[in-house]
Amino acid sequence: MTTTSLVWFRQDLRLADNPALAAACARGAVVAIYILDEASEGVRPLGGASRWWLHHSLAALDRALGGKLVLRRGDPARVLDELIAETGADAVFWNRLYDAASVARDASIKAALRGKGVEVRSFNASLLFEPWEIKTGADAPYKVFTPFWRAAYQRGAAPPASAPKGLKVGAARTEGLNDWALTPSTPDWAADWRRYWTPGEAGARARLDAFLSGAIKGYAEARDYPARDATSRLSPHLHWGEISPRRIWAALHHANAPARDAEAFQRELGWREFSYHLLHQFPDLPTRNWKSAFDAYPWRTSAADVRAWRRGRTGYPYIDAGLRELWATGYMHNRVRMAVASFLIKHLRIDWRVGEAWFWDTLVDADAANNAASWQWVAGSGADAAPYFRIFNPVEQGRKFDADGAYVRRWIPELKLLPVRFVHVPFEAPSAVLAQAGVRLGETYPRPIVDHAEARAAALAGYERVKSAVPREAE
Repeated sequence: MTTTSLVWFRQDLRLADNPALAAACARGAVVAIYILDEASEGVRPLGGASRWWLHHSLAALDRALGGKLVLRRGDPARVLDELIAETGADAVFWNRLYDAASVARDASIKAALRGKGVEVRSFNASLLFEPWEIKTGADAPYKVFTPFWRAAYQRGAAPPASAPKGLKVGAARTEGLNDWALTPSTPDWAADWRRYWTPGEAGARARLDAFLSGAIKGYAEARDYPARDATSRLSPHLHWGEISPRRIWAALHHANAPARDAEAFQRELGWREFSYHLLHQFPDLPTRNWKSAFDAYPWRTSAADVRAWRRGRTGYPYIDAGLRELWATGYMHNRVRMAVASFLIKHLRIDWRVGEAWFWDTLVDADAANNAASWQWVAGSGADAAPYFRIFNPVEQGRKFDADGAYVRRWIPELKLLPVRFVHVPFEAPSAVLAQAGVRLGETYPRPIVDHAEARAAALAGYERVKSAVPREAE
Protein backbone atom coordinates (compact mmCIF):
# COMPACT_ATOMS: atom_id res chain seq x y z
CA MET A 1 0.00 0.00 0.00
CA THR A 2 1.36 3.41 -0.99
CA THR A 3 1.69 5.98 1.78
CA THR A 4 1.83 9.72 1.21
CA SER A 5 3.41 12.26 3.53
CA LEU A 6 3.18 16.03 3.48
CA VAL A 7 6.47 17.86 3.98
CA TRP A 8 5.81 21.39 5.17
CA PHE A 9 8.78 23.50 4.07
CA ARG A 10 9.50 26.67 6.04
CA GLN A 11 13.07 27.89 6.68
CA ASP A 12 14.58 24.69 5.27
CA LEU A 13 14.43 25.31 1.53
CA ARG A 14 16.77 22.51 0.46
CA LEU A 15 16.88 18.80 -0.32
CA ALA A 16 20.21 17.81 1.27
CA ASP A 17 20.44 17.30 5.03
CA ASN A 18 16.74 17.91 5.42
CA PRO A 19 15.54 15.46 8.10
CA ALA A 20 11.82 16.10 7.58
CA LEU A 21 12.14 15.37 3.88
CA ALA A 22 14.31 12.31 4.51
CA ALA A 23 11.81 10.86 6.99
CA ALA A 24 8.94 11.38 4.57
CA CYS A 25 10.83 9.80 1.70
CA ALA A 26 11.51 6.74 3.83
CA ARG A 27 7.74 6.19 4.07
CA GLY A 28 6.87 6.58 0.40
CA ALA A 29 5.54 9.42 -1.74
CA VAL A 30 5.91 13.05 -0.75
CA VAL A 31 3.82 16.14 -1.34
CA ALA A 32 6.01 19.21 -0.76
CA ILE A 33 4.18 22.30 0.48
CA TYR A 34 5.15 25.87 1.31
CA ILE A 35 2.48 27.94 3.06
CA LEU A 36 2.64 31.72 3.02
CA ASP A 37 1.28 32.61 6.44
CA GLU A 38 0.90 36.36 6.81
CA ALA A 39 -2.24 36.64 8.91
CA SER A 40 -1.83 34.23 11.84
CA GLU A 41 -1.86 35.97 15.19
CA GLY A 42 1.64 36.54 16.55
CA VAL A 43 3.53 35.62 13.38
CA ARG A 44 5.69 38.54 12.31
CA PRO A 45 5.21 39.49 8.64
CA LEU A 46 8.25 39.13 6.43
CA GLY A 47 10.22 42.25 5.58
CA GLY A 48 10.59 43.42 2.01
CA ALA A 49 14.10 42.03 1.56
CA SER A 50 13.08 38.65 2.97
CA ARG A 51 10.13 38.49 0.60
CA TRP A 52 12.46 39.08 -2.34
CA TRP A 53 14.78 36.30 -1.21
CA LEU A 54 11.90 33.93 -0.50
CA HIS A 55 10.52 34.36 -4.02
CA HIS A 56 13.77 33.32 -5.66
CA SER A 57 14.50 30.57 -3.14
CA LEU A 58 11.06 29.02 -3.67
CA ALA A 59 11.59 29.14 -7.42
CA ALA A 60 14.91 27.30 -6.98
CA LEU A 61 13.33 24.69 -4.69
CA ASP A 62 10.49 24.16 -7.15
CA ARG A 63 13.02 23.44 -9.91
CA ALA A 64 14.83 20.97 -7.67
CA LEU A 65 11.51 19.20 -7.03
CA GLY A 66 10.72 18.90 -10.72
CA GLY A 67 8.18 21.70 -10.67
CA LYS A 68 6.03 20.04 -8.02
CA LEU A 69 6.37 22.39 -5.05
CA VAL A 70 2.84 23.17 -3.85
CA LEU A 71 2.27 26.81 -2.89
CA ARG A 72 -0.71 27.82 -0.76
CA ARG A 73 -1.59 30.97 1.17
CA GLY A 74 -3.44 31.17 4.46
CA ASP A 75 -3.71 29.65 7.91
CA PRO A 76 -1.39 26.60 8.00
CA ALA A 77 -3.81 24.52 10.08
CA ARG A 78 -6.53 24.97 7.47
CA VAL A 79 -4.20 24.48 4.50
CA LEU A 80 -2.74 21.27 5.91
CA ASP A 81 -6.23 19.89 6.58
CA GLU A 82 -7.22 20.67 3.00
CA LEU A 83 -4.12 19.00 1.58
CA ILE A 84 -4.59 15.89 3.69
CA ALA A 85 -8.11 15.58 2.31
CA GLU A 86 -6.98 16.22 -1.27
CA THR A 87 -3.97 13.88 -1.28
CA GLY A 88 -4.91 11.19 1.21
CA ALA A 89 -1.72 11.88 3.17
CA ASP A 90 -1.53 10.19 6.56
CA ALA A 91 1.58 11.95 7.88
CA VAL A 92 2.92 15.50 8.10
CA PHE A 93 6.58 16.26 8.68
CA TRP A 94 8.32 19.59 9.21
CA ASN A 95 11.52 21.08 10.59
CA ARG A 96 11.30 23.25 13.67
CA LEU A 97 11.19 27.01 14.05
CA TYR A 98 12.11 28.58 17.37
CA ASP A 99 10.36 31.94 17.74
CA ALA A 100 7.57 31.91 20.30
CA ALA A 101 4.70 32.49 17.84
CA SER A 102 5.79 29.66 15.55
CA VAL A 103 6.38 27.29 18.47
CA ALA A 104 2.87 27.90 19.79
CA ARG A 105 1.29 27.59 16.35
CA ASP A 106 3.17 24.37 15.54
CA ALA A 107 2.27 22.79 18.88
CA SER A 108 -1.41 23.52 18.26
CA ILE A 109 -1.28 22.07 14.74
CA LYS A 110 0.59 18.99 15.92
CA ALA A 111 -1.97 18.27 18.64
CA ALA A 112 -4.92 18.78 16.28
CA LEU A 113 -3.52 16.53 13.56
CA ARG A 114 -2.60 13.77 15.98
CA GLY A 115 -6.11 13.96 17.36
CA LYS A 116 -7.34 13.09 13.85
CA GLY A 117 -5.02 10.10 13.61
CA VAL A 118 -2.38 11.76 11.44
CA GLU A 119 1.26 10.99 12.16
CA VAL A 120 3.19 14.21 12.86
CA ARG A 121 6.92 14.55 13.46
CA SER A 122 9.21 17.56 13.65
CA PHE A 123 13.00 17.75 13.40
CA ASN A 124 16.02 20.00 13.89
CA ALA A 125 17.33 21.18 10.53
CA SER A 126 18.47 24.70 11.43
CA LEU A 127 20.97 24.35 14.27
CA LEU A 128 23.98 22.33 15.34
CA PHE A 129 22.22 21.68 18.65
CA GLU A 130 18.71 22.10 19.93
CA PRO A 131 18.44 25.25 22.09
CA TRP A 132 17.45 23.21 25.14
CA GLU A 133 20.36 20.78 24.88
CA ILE A 134 23.15 23.06 26.12
CA LYS A 135 22.80 23.88 29.83
CA THR A 136 25.01 24.79 32.74
CA GLY A 137 25.96 22.33 35.46
CA ALA A 138 23.02 23.73 37.44
CA ASP A 139 20.66 22.76 34.58
CA ALA A 140 20.10 26.42 33.71
CA PRO A 141 20.45 28.25 30.37
CA TYR A 142 23.76 29.90 29.62
CA LYS A 143 23.77 33.69 29.66
CA VAL A 144 27.39 34.23 28.59
CA PHE A 145 28.68 33.19 25.18
CA THR A 146 32.14 31.82 25.96
CA PRO A 147 31.11 29.08 28.42
CA PHE A 148 28.09 28.30 26.24
CA TRP A 149 30.27 27.80 23.18
CA ARG A 150 32.84 25.79 25.12
CA ALA A 151 30.12 23.39 26.23
CA ALA A 152 28.52 23.24 22.77
CA TYR A 153 31.80 22.78 20.92
CA GLN A 154 32.74 19.81 23.08
CA ARG A 155 29.56 17.99 22.03
CA GLY A 156 30.57 17.98 18.38
CA ALA A 157 28.15 18.30 15.49
CA ALA A 158 26.24 15.49 13.83
CA PRO A 159 27.32 14.73 10.24
CA PRO A 160 25.11 16.09 7.45
CA ALA A 161 23.02 13.79 5.29
CA SER A 162 22.85 13.76 1.51
CA ALA A 163 19.70 14.50 -0.46
CA PRO A 164 17.32 11.52 -0.46
CA LYS A 165 17.54 9.19 -3.45
CA GLY A 166 14.51 8.01 -5.36
CA LEU A 167 12.44 11.00 -4.31
CA LYS A 168 8.81 10.49 -5.34
CA VAL A 169 7.07 13.85 -5.39
CA GLY A 170 3.32 13.95 -5.82
CA ALA A 171 1.32 16.78 -7.31
CA ALA A 172 -1.49 18.90 -5.89
CA ARG A 173 -3.24 22.13 -6.74
CA THR A 174 -0.83 25.04 -6.38
CA GLU A 175 -0.95 28.81 -6.51
CA GLY A 176 1.32 30.83 -8.78
CA LEU A 177 4.48 32.19 -7.18
CA ASN A 178 4.23 35.42 -9.16
CA ASP A 179 0.70 35.91 -7.87
CA TRP A 180 2.10 36.26 -4.37
CA ALA A 181 3.84 39.51 -5.39
CA LEU A 182 6.80 38.89 -3.11
CA THR A 183 9.15 40.97 -5.25
CA PRO A 184 8.87 44.75 -5.66
CA SER A 185 7.32 46.17 -8.81
CA THR A 186 7.59 49.93 -9.19
CA PRO A 187 9.98 51.16 -8.06
CA ASP A 188 12.03 47.96 -8.14
CA TRP A 189 14.50 48.70 -5.35
CA ALA A 190 15.95 45.19 -5.71
CA ALA A 191 16.67 45.46 -9.44
CA ASP A 192 20.42 44.92 -8.97
CA TRP A 193 20.31 42.32 -6.20
CA ARG A 194 20.83 39.34 -8.50
CA ARG A 195 24.32 40.76 -9.09
CA TYR A 196 25.08 40.08 -5.43
CA TRP A 197 23.00 37.02 -4.57
CA THR A 198 21.96 33.62 -5.94
CA PRO A 199 19.17 32.39 -3.66
CA GLY A 200 18.63 28.64 -3.48
CA GLU A 201 20.46 25.50 -2.47
CA ALA A 202 22.84 25.54 -5.45
CA GLY A 203 23.72 29.18 -4.73
CA ALA A 204 24.43 28.30 -1.10
CA ARG A 205 26.77 25.46 -2.06
CA ALA A 206 28.58 27.69 -4.53
CA ARG A 207 28.96 30.41 -1.90
CA LEU A 208 30.39 27.93 0.62
CA ASP A 209 32.80 26.45 -1.93
CA ALA A 210 34.04 29.89 -2.94
CA PHE A 211 34.58 30.92 0.66
CA LEU A 212 36.45 27.76 1.65
CA SER A 213 38.68 27.93 -1.40
CA GLY A 214 39.53 31.58 -0.89
CA ALA A 215 38.55 34.00 1.86
CA ILE A 216 38.75 31.49 4.72
CA LYS A 217 42.51 31.89 4.55
CA GLY A 218 43.13 35.06 6.55
CA TYR A 219 39.51 35.27 7.71
CA ALA A 220 40.33 35.84 11.39
CA GLU A 221 41.85 39.23 10.61
CA ALA A 222 40.42 40.26 7.25
CA ARG A 223 36.76 39.81 8.25
CA ASP A 224 36.87 43.14 10.12
CA TYR A 225 37.58 45.21 7.01
CA PRO A 226 34.41 45.90 5.01
CA ALA A 227 36.13 46.88 1.78
CA ARG A 228 37.61 43.39 1.47
CA ASP A 229 35.77 40.37 0.13
CA ALA A 230 36.70 38.42 3.24
CA THR A 231 33.47 37.06 4.73
CA SER A 232 31.35 34.05 3.79
CA ARG A 233 28.07 35.92 3.10
CA LEU A 234 26.32 32.66 3.95
CA SER A 235 23.93 34.25 6.46
CA PRO A 236 20.86 34.55 4.18
CA HIS A 237 21.40 31.01 2.91
CA LEU A 238 21.55 29.79 6.52
CA HIS A 239 18.49 31.76 7.51
CA TRP A 240 16.36 30.29 4.74
CA GLY A 241 17.80 26.84 5.30
CA GLU A 242 19.27 26.51 1.82
CA ILE A 243 22.27 25.00 3.55
CA SER A 244 22.55 23.51 7.02
CA PRO A 245 25.07 24.52 9.69
CA ARG A 246 26.02 20.85 9.90
CA ARG A 247 27.10 20.87 6.26
CA ILE A 248 29.14 24.04 6.78
CA TRP A 249 30.72 22.57 9.91
CA ALA A 250 31.68 19.36 8.11
CA ALA A 251 33.02 21.21 5.07
CA LEU A 252 35.10 23.45 7.29
CA HIS A 253 36.74 20.41 8.90
CA HIS A 254 37.71 19.11 5.47
CA ALA A 255 38.93 22.45 4.14
CA ASN A 256 42.59 23.29 4.04
CA ALA A 257 42.13 26.26 6.34
CA PRO A 258 44.56 27.63 8.95
CA ALA A 259 43.39 26.64 12.43
CA ARG A 260 43.08 30.26 13.59
CA ASP A 261 40.81 31.14 10.67
CA ALA A 262 38.69 28.00 10.99
CA GLU A 263 38.18 28.61 14.70
CA ALA A 264 37.19 32.23 14.10
CA PHE A 265 34.55 31.16 11.61
CA GLN A 266 33.30 28.40 13.91
CA ARG A 267 32.77 31.01 16.62
CA GLU A 268 30.54 32.95 14.23
CA LEU A 269 28.41 29.83 13.84
CA GLY A 270 28.54 29.62 17.63
CA TRP A 271 27.13 33.14 18.03
CA ARG A 272 24.25 32.12 15.76
CA GLU A 273 23.61 29.10 17.99
CA PHE A 274 23.80 31.29 21.11
CA SER A 275 21.24 33.70 19.65
CA TYR A 276 18.79 30.84 19.12
CA HIS A 277 19.56 29.52 22.60
CA LEU A 278 18.58 32.95 23.96
CA LEU A 279 15.46 33.21 21.80
CA HIS A 280 14.24 29.83 23.02
CA GLN A 281 14.93 30.57 26.68
CA PHE A 282 13.69 34.16 26.51
CA PRO A 283 10.91 34.30 23.88
CA ASP A 284 10.34 38.05 24.14
CA LEU A 285 13.94 38.82 23.17
CA PRO A 286 12.89 40.67 19.96
CA THR A 287 10.52 43.01 21.80
CA ARG A 288 11.68 43.46 25.40
CA ASN A 289 14.93 44.42 27.10
CA TRP A 290 16.65 41.25 28.31
CA LYS A 291 18.06 43.29 31.20
CA SER A 292 14.95 44.92 32.57
CA ALA A 293 16.86 47.84 34.13
CA PHE A 294 17.19 49.20 30.58
CA ASP A 295 13.44 49.87 30.62
CA ALA A 296 14.40 53.06 32.44
CA TYR A 297 16.53 54.44 29.60
CA PRO A 298 15.18 57.84 28.40
CA TRP A 299 14.91 57.22 24.66
CA ARG A 300 14.42 60.12 22.27
CA THR A 301 11.90 60.22 19.45
CA SER A 302 12.92 62.04 16.28
CA ALA A 303 11.42 61.11 12.93
CA ALA A 304 13.95 63.35 11.17
CA ASP A 305 16.94 61.65 12.78
CA VAL A 306 15.58 58.17 12.07
CA ARG A 307 14.95 59.13 8.45
CA ALA A 308 18.49 60.51 8.07
CA TRP A 309 19.93 57.34 9.61
CA ARG A 310 17.91 55.03 7.35
CA ARG A 311 18.88 56.94 4.22
CA GLY A 312 22.58 57.10 5.08
CA ARG A 313 22.51 60.88 5.55
CA THR A 314 23.96 61.25 9.06
CA GLY A 315 27.04 63.17 7.96
CA TYR A 316 29.37 60.43 9.22
CA PRO A 317 30.66 58.63 6.09
CA TYR A 318 31.44 55.24 7.67
CA ILE A 319 27.91 55.05 9.10
CA ASP A 320 26.30 56.29 5.91
CA ALA A 321 28.27 53.86 3.75
CA GLY A 322 26.92 50.93 5.76
CA LEU A 323 23.32 52.08 5.48
CA ARG A 324 23.68 52.70 1.76
CA GLU A 325 25.24 49.27 1.27
CA LEU A 326 22.20 47.87 3.06
CA TRP A 327 19.76 49.65 0.76
CA ALA A 328 21.70 48.76 -2.39
CA THR A 329 22.33 45.08 -1.63
CA GLY A 330 20.08 43.94 1.22
CA TYR A 331 23.17 43.32 3.30
CA MET A 332 25.64 45.12 5.54
CA HIS A 333 29.08 44.02 6.67
CA ASN A 334 28.94 42.76 10.25
CA ARG A 335 31.64 45.08 11.59
CA VAL A 336 29.75 48.04 10.13
CA ARG A 337 26.45 46.77 11.55
CA MET A 338 27.84 47.23 15.05
CA ALA A 339 28.88 50.83 14.37
CA VAL A 340 25.61 51.66 12.62
CA ALA A 341 23.56 50.20 15.48
CA SER A 342 25.66 51.96 18.08
CA PHE A 343 25.16 55.27 16.29
CA LEU A 344 21.37 54.95 16.33
CA ILE A 345 21.23 53.82 19.95
CA LYS A 346 23.99 55.85 21.56
CA HIS A 347 24.43 58.91 19.38
CA LEU A 348 20.80 59.50 18.48
CA ARG A 349 19.42 57.75 21.59
CA ILE A 350 16.72 56.06 19.53
CA ASP A 351 15.22 52.84 20.95
CA TRP A 352 17.07 49.78 19.63
CA ARG A 353 13.74 48.28 18.56
CA VAL A 354 13.47 50.97 15.86
CA GLY A 355 16.74 49.80 14.35
CA GLU A 356 15.85 46.14 14.75
CA ALA A 357 12.64 46.73 12.80
CA TRP A 358 14.52 48.50 9.99
CA PHE A 359 17.00 45.65 9.70
CA TRP A 360 14.10 43.18 9.73
CA ASP A 361 12.63 44.93 6.70
CA THR A 362 15.82 45.56 4.72
CA LEU A 363 18.20 42.65 5.39
CA VAL A 364 18.08 39.53 3.22
CA ASP A 365 19.42 37.64 6.25
CA ALA A 366 16.85 39.13 8.68
CA ASP A 367 16.56 36.54 11.42
CA ALA A 368 14.46 36.72 14.59
CA ALA A 369 17.19 35.35 16.84
CA ASN A 370 20.31 36.97 15.36
CA ASN A 371 18.71 40.35 14.75
CA ALA A 372 17.27 40.79 18.24
CA ALA A 373 20.28 39.36 20.08
CA SER A 374 22.68 41.57 18.12
CA TRP A 375 20.74 44.79 18.64
CA GLN A 376 20.42 44.10 22.35
CA TRP A 377 24.13 43.28 22.47
CA VAL A 378 24.99 46.72 21.10
CA ALA A 379 22.44 48.46 23.33
CA GLY A 380 23.93 46.81 26.41
CA SER A 381 20.53 45.41 27.35
CA GLY A 382 21.15 41.86 26.14
CA ALA A 383 22.91 38.74 27.34
CA ASP A 384 26.72 38.93 27.38
CA ALA A 385 26.27 42.42 25.94
CA ALA A 386 28.77 45.14 25.16
CA PRO A 387 29.22 47.45 28.16
CA TYR A 388 26.75 50.32 28.10
CA PHE A 389 29.62 52.81 28.19
CA ARG A 390 31.15 51.35 25.01
CA ILE A 391 30.18 54.00 22.48
CA PHE A 392 31.75 53.58 19.06
CA ASN A 393 33.33 56.74 17.68
CA PRO A 394 32.03 56.73 14.08
CA VAL A 395 35.11 58.55 12.78
CA GLU A 396 37.66 56.33 14.51
CA GLN A 397 35.77 53.20 13.44
CA GLY A 398 36.13 54.34 9.86
CA ARG A 399 39.79 55.21 10.19
CA LYS A 400 40.54 51.87 11.85
CA PHE A 401 38.62 49.53 9.56
CA ASP A 402 38.53 51.55 6.33
CA ALA A 403 41.84 53.37 6.54
CA ASP A 404 42.10 54.21 2.84
CA GLY A 405 38.41 55.05 2.54
CA ALA A 406 37.71 52.39 -0.11
CA TYR A 407 34.48 51.28 1.54
CA VAL A 408 33.23 54.84 1.93
CA ARG A 409 34.10 55.73 -1.66
CA ARG A 410 32.29 52.67 -2.98
CA TRP A 411 28.99 53.48 -1.33
CA ILE A 412 29.20 57.28 -1.12
CA PRO A 413 30.47 58.27 -4.57
CA GLU A 414 29.97 61.98 -3.85
CA LEU A 415 32.98 61.73 -1.51
CA LYS A 416 35.20 59.66 -3.80
CA LEU A 417 37.49 62.56 -4.72
CA LEU A 418 38.24 63.58 -1.15
CA PRO A 419 41.80 62.86 0.01
CA VAL A 420 42.23 60.05 2.55
CA ARG A 421 42.84 62.54 5.33
CA PHE A 422 39.29 63.88 5.04
CA VAL A 423 37.26 61.00 3.63
CA HIS A 424 35.94 60.11 7.09
CA VAL A 425 35.65 63.74 8.24
CA PRO A 426 34.51 65.87 5.29
CA PHE A 427 33.19 68.38 7.83
CA GLU A 428 36.81 69.09 8.83
CA ALA A 429 38.08 69.62 5.28
CA PRO A 430 39.05 73.16 4.20
CA SER A 431 36.67 74.80 1.77
CA ALA A 432 39.26 74.62 -1.03
CA VAL A 433 39.62 70.84 -0.58
CA LEU A 434 35.86 70.40 -0.60
CA ALA A 435 35.52 72.54 -3.71
CA GLN A 436 38.20 70.57 -5.54
CA ALA A 437 36.43 67.30 -4.64
CA GLY A 438 33.05 68.66 -5.71
CA VAL A 439 31.61 68.37 -2.21
CA ARG A 440 29.16 70.98 -0.93
CA LEU A 441 28.37 70.27 2.69
CA GLY A 442 24.68 70.52 3.41
CA GLU A 443 23.90 70.02 -0.28
CA THR A 444 25.71 67.11 -1.96
CA TYR A 445 26.56 65.57 1.40
CA PRO A 446 25.08 66.45 4.82
CA ARG A 447 26.80 67.95 7.79
CA PRO A 448 26.83 65.73 10.92
CA ILE A 449 23.37 65.56 12.47
CA VAL A 450 24.93 65.25 15.92
CA ASP A 451 28.28 66.10 17.53
CA HIS A 452 30.10 62.98 18.73
CA ALA A 453 31.32 64.37 22.05
CA GLU A 454 27.95 65.87 22.94
CA ALA A 455 26.11 62.69 21.92
CA ARG A 456 28.43 60.52 23.99
CA ALA A 457 27.90 62.67 27.06
CA ALA A 458 24.10 62.56 26.60
CA ALA A 459 24.12 58.78 26.16
CA LEU A 460 26.16 58.26 29.32
CA ALA A 461 23.81 60.54 31.23
CA GLY A 462 20.92 58.40 30.07
CA TYR A 463 22.65 55.26 31.21
CA GLU A 464 22.87 56.73 34.73
CA ARG A 465 19.10 56.19 34.86
CA VAL A 466 19.66 52.54 33.99
CA LYS A 467 22.27 52.07 36.70
CA SER A 468 19.85 53.26 39.39
CA ALA A 469 16.80 51.37 38.06
CA VAL A 470 15.26 48.43 39.91
CA PRO A 471 15.08 45.33 37.66
CA ARG A 472 11.61 43.85 37.08
CA GLU A 473 12.60 40.60 38.78
CA ALA A 474 13.56 42.50 41.95
CA GLU A 475 10.32 44.46 42.26
